Amino acid sequence: MKIKCKVLTAGCEPVIIEKGDWIDLVLAEDTTLPAPKISRVVTKKDSERLSVDARYKKLECTNYYLPLGVAMKLPEGYEAIILPRSSTFKKHGIILSNSQGIIDNTFCGNSDEWKAAVIPLKDTTINKGTRIVQFKIQLSQKATVWQKLKWLFSSKIEFEYVEDLGGNDRGGFGSTGDK
Repeated sequence: MKIKCKVLTAGCEPVIIEKGDWIDLVLAEDTTLPAPKISRVVTKKDSERLSVDARYKKLECTNYYLPLGVAMKLPEGYEAIILPRSSTFKKHGIILSNSQGIIDNTFCGNSDEWKAAVIPLKDTTINKGTRIVQFKIQLSQKATVWQKLKWLFSSKIEFEYVEDLGGNDRGGFGSTGDK
């Protein structure tokens, strides 16, 4: 199966790992993310024991969209599932805010850059080129019988690097339902 791929940031080509079934994606720019802040209300202060009883009022958490430096056109009837690599939380303290990302084949314009929606749980800096997420291709629920048969007989995934994906831009990550 061939997937059209437009590299938006040099060095961000998808990385096919021979030891696994998933394809790694890398961060397109150096990124520093702050840990979430917790607002608290102090309810009692005991100066003799230096203890404070507090109620936590609100976790001020920000969702960040980390650019992955690629846009792709998946074949009709297929979608991509994006998950963090197993080492991403351990090394960088970030989690995907939606648990997983789903990119369908209509997200195929030249400006439809793939991104990882993350929440940092600690202060972290991640360097450009760091592999932070992985994805796999699967049949969508709208796949036709022909597309399912094609999937059964496809032997591997190949990337065809192009300058123009030939699709319409969807309006960016998180735009579903806006139009």
